[in-house]
Amino acid sequence: MSKIEIKNVYKIFGDQPSKVLPMVQDGATKEEILEKTGHTVGLDNVSLSIEEGETFVCMGLSGSGKSTLIRHINRLIDPTSGVVSVEGINVMDLDQKKLIEFRRHKMSMVFQRFGLFPHKTVLENVGYGLEVQGQKPEERNKTAMEKIDAVGLTGFEHQYPNQLSGGMQQRVGLARALAVDPEILIFDEPFSALDPLIRREMQDELLKIQEKLQKTMVFITHDFLEAIKMGDHIAIMKDGEVSQVGTPEEIVANPIDQYVKDFCEDVPKYKVLSAGKVMRKDCCNEVKDSFKNKSDCILDNLKIETLIDKLVDTDKKYPVVCSETGDLLGEIDRSIVMKSMKSKA
Repeated sequence: MSKIEIKNVYKIFGDQPSKVLPMVQDGATKEEILEKTGHTVGLDNVSLSIEEGETFVCMGLSGSGKSTLIRHINRLIDPTSGVVSVEGINVMDLDQKKLIEFRRHKMSMVFQRFGLFPHKTVLENVGYGLEVQGQKPEERNKTAMEKIDAVGLTGFEHQYPNQLSGGMQQRVGLARALAVDPEILIFDEPFSALDPLIRREMQDELLKIQEKLQKTMVFITHDFLEAIKMGDHIAIMKDGEVSQVGTPEEIVANPIDQYVKDFCEDVPKYKVLSAGKVMRKDCCNEVKDSFKNKSDCILDNLKIETLIDKLVDTDKKYPVVCSETGDLLGEIDRSIVMKSMKSKA
């Protein structure tokens, strides 16, 4: 069972969304709806499945619906129509008391603007969620210090937010989200306000944390390079609809339309594509012999970027084998690598 299921979700902002819904379902565009009714289509028949332990990225331009979508998961926004389920439970069925408990224990959010309490220290900010849960000071401070250490802020626990840089403040926000040990972490463009260098550091920090904790993460961004770095799967959104869903490699290799192609335009393929995606399927005898001898085999899931040093200084052809079965799939050589290095998506 998927961790999060979003099925046929519509969200229409306005005074009479239920009356406008049939127009949207009949195919009226976002612009037509706004012109004729004064209502705004936030989401248009969105369906997504998010697996446990994965980082799922929703991305798109401003107004595409990505932030509206994730606010349905913890029911900060109610859908006009459709179902949002977490572990098979429809969040719309939760009464106010159960919804509060659901938000407190099941998930946490990390925002772009940090949302720290200026009058509380780093330690107090990180432990705030535990305080709300009713934990005693000694217990919550111990947990908070563990998370402060995990994000590299040991020694700053008694500082106040205005004494920290933007990157450090965002680390506090991340530590606060982790402190309550949520099953689901929701990130709403958490690094977009940071300088490029600090942003990369925070991305790397989060990837390290995710490698250890294996939480279910839903990550919002408008930056495609960030999306392919962070995401196991990516949903690209436009005008409240999902244009394409897939792994970073699937989207870069096979963009479904011009909108998606535009996002992929400046992405170096060799950083995203694997040997299995670019290999030559017809194998020469040299490669077949190498495969029989189990020599110099290259796994199909290895990124081209990791093979450059091995392949660019030789004319040798290498067998590409399935990472799961060990079967021969094709061959790869310098010409294929060089072509992928000079091409954009």
